[in-house]
Amino acid sequence: MPLRIVPAILLVLLLVVAGGAIRWWMTGDESPPPAFAGSAACAGCHAAEYAAWERSQHALAMQPASQATMLGRFTGDSLSFDGQAARFHQQDGRYFVDASGADGKAATFELRYSFGLYPLQQYLVPLPGGRLQAFGIAWDSRPAAAGGQRWFDLYPDQKLLPGQPLHWTGIDQAWNYQCADCHSTDLRKNYDAATRSYASKWSEISVGCEACHGPASNHVSWAQQGRLRRARDPARGLVVALDERQGVSWNRGDGPTAARSVPATTSREIGVCARCHARRGQFTDTVNAGSDWLDGFRPALIEPGLYHVDGQQREEVYTWGSFMQSRMHAAGVSCADCHEPHSGSLRAAGNAVCAQCHAPATFDASSHHHHEPGSPGSRCVACHMPATTYMVVDPRHDHSLRIPRPDQSVSLGTPNACGNCHDGHDARWAAAAIAGWYPQRKPGFQAFAATFAAADRGDPAADAALAALVTDAAQPAIVRASAIARGARSGGPQWQAASVAALGDGDALVRTAAAEGLRSADPALRAEQLPKLLADPVRLVRMAAARSLAGAAESRLVGSEVQQFKAALAEWTAAQQFNADRPEAMLNLGSLHLERGDADGALAAFRDALVLDPAFVQAAVNLADVQRATGDEAGAERSLRAALSQDPASAVVHHALGLSLVRQGRTREALPELRMAHENAPGDARFAYVYAVALHDSGDVAGAIRTLQDALRGNPYDRDIREALAAYGAR
Repeated sequence: MPLRIVPAILLVLLLVVAGGAIRWWMTGDESPPPAFAGSAACAGCHAAEYAAWERSQHALAMQPASQATMLGRFTGDSLSFDGQAARFHQQDGRYFVDASGADGKAATFELRYSFGLYPLQQYLVPLPGGRLQAFGIAWDSRPAAAGGQRWFDLYPDQKLLPGQPLHWTGIDQAWNYQCADCHSTDLRKNYDAATRSYASKWSEISVGCEACHGPASNHVSWAQQGRLRRARDPARGLVVALDERQGVSWNRGDGPTAARSVPATTSREIGVCARCHARRGQFTDTVNAGSDWLDGFRPALIEPGLYHVDGQQREEVYTWGSFMQSRMHAAGVSCADCHEPHSGSLRAAGNAVCAQCHAPATFDASSHHHHEPGSPGSRCVACHMPATTYMVVDPRHDHSLRIPRPDQSVSLGTPNACGNCHDGHDARWAAAAIAGWYPQRKPGFQAFAATFAAADRGDPAADAALAALVTDAAQPAIVRASAIARGARSGGPQWQAASVAALGDGDALVRTAAAEGLRSADPALRAEQLPKLLADPVRLVRMAAARSLAGAAESRLVGSEVQQFKAALAEWTAAQQFNADRPEAMLNLGSLHLERGDADGALAAFRDALVLDPAFVQAAVNLADVQRATGDEAGAERSLRAALSQDPASAVVHHALGLSLVRQGRTREALPELRMAHENAPGDARFAYVYAVALHDSGDVAGAIRTLQDALRGNPYDRDIREALAAYGAR
């Protein structure tokens, strides 16, 4: 890509983000801490950028309800919704929906804000306690010719009932937690755990300039003074933000690939985008754009359920995790190489955005893509960035920019881009076609699929393969971190040695994964290896180290390690308290109390989790475990039965209840519960094993053997299943 030539003074004003805010690198007296000034304060000097932003989806991410912002048809339209009719209408410039509320009764609710723009728009309803809830019917804002201009149910295959987390009044539709930080600027959640209420505030209702550039009051003050002063950091020079652009020369036709002449020196730009374009958990709202984003967020790795084993997106992962696996990222490409950051639009249309770097004569040709020019299959994104549709109408491109691998679809069951168009042909056909086009096999940049698949099925050989990924510096950091996380389930010796070495890795994501992965290691090993991370410069790493030391290992700390541990654990605890509106945070706190021997604290935290979400069954199972451990088996049974009333299909609760009944000597009642656990989660090896043992002990030896044989097919390396099958067969 050709380096865009911009006057030096403008470069300073574009993307300079460092150390928690825009730092404009001036000399003179120390400035006060910067505050948010609002996007309008930028318009005078940055008219072109402001104009591009003003038309962007960022600028319109959330708006007060008005005729200009509410795209839906509020003329009395009705739509069946969770067994009742929802009707949209307006009166006196206000917008309403008639629908069933949290109590299941029909009522009229005001829609106070529009949320999003295209290809769909949602609407927010204020409810008591300062909550804003995202209504479950959205407006399809696509053109009518594309099937749009209609109301539609975001969960068409589910009948969501009041009290369920995904019901529009439920905890998983709360804007304050789920959506707010990415759709507004300088968002402060302000949750009060004592009153279970919010006082959420923002400095700008939508995504403004300072959401990406940090608070700008000091810069605005400097600009108003009308004089340019010498850079505060002479060693780095005046222009500090575009260091990822400096020294970049792109190949535009003289060869087959693009390359940077100088490696990228920071990931600051990607970190700014990742705050919202990553699947992540937030644990503070005081970290501004430009600071290390891992001081405020915990990104999801390449995890089962979120991604396929080859790293292709599965659930809604918002592209960061995909892009971090890519050859493009490894080569130094960043978000703004393809996306103009102010408008949010692509820098060029269609294949031309790729042709900025990849010679069209080589790549935008039938000899490369083997499709008719101008056909859907000739588009670069069709093969290298296949899309998955979320929220019914919103296709999102996978940003791992991978070579299609239908051969892995055959061997591993992963999807492939060919199948998106050629639905009349199977993966074997596609694999044969590609092999014919490219006899010299091109496996692609992502080389971890077979290892992750082996780990998922419990193959002992995965231990060495995972360790090899962890220690391979050529692998992307997210892959190495994900290899650590996957190996933590079995914790083989080679994986453990690689994870210990990874505690000193140069990437904070890898250090975090290593610290978390070693949580179940021997306390002596943890006390020996983890304290060095308690003073890590990145908060996420410090918190992970402290949490893994808590409990049996913390008593082995010595000297300054003790205070460092207390400080880092306080950060971890504050992160959970920041999310005290979520049952997962209460579950985390309860688990910490339990590991540190505080049964009363654990009971209180697990009960708090169930107050927040009575359907959060993992808290009920943990609560029952503590009750059992403290001698209250009857209380444990009550807790589990209450959980089943919320989620009758929960396999984990049926399993826990079955074990509780066994401990009480009520084996006849236990067997149906253990059977339900196995039937509702047939792939779970533990549930199958326990159910088979119960069958055997009840006299049904043949049934036990059949259950074990079925389980062995899905879990061929499970030791308990193999040993039980051998023992029962021998008898």
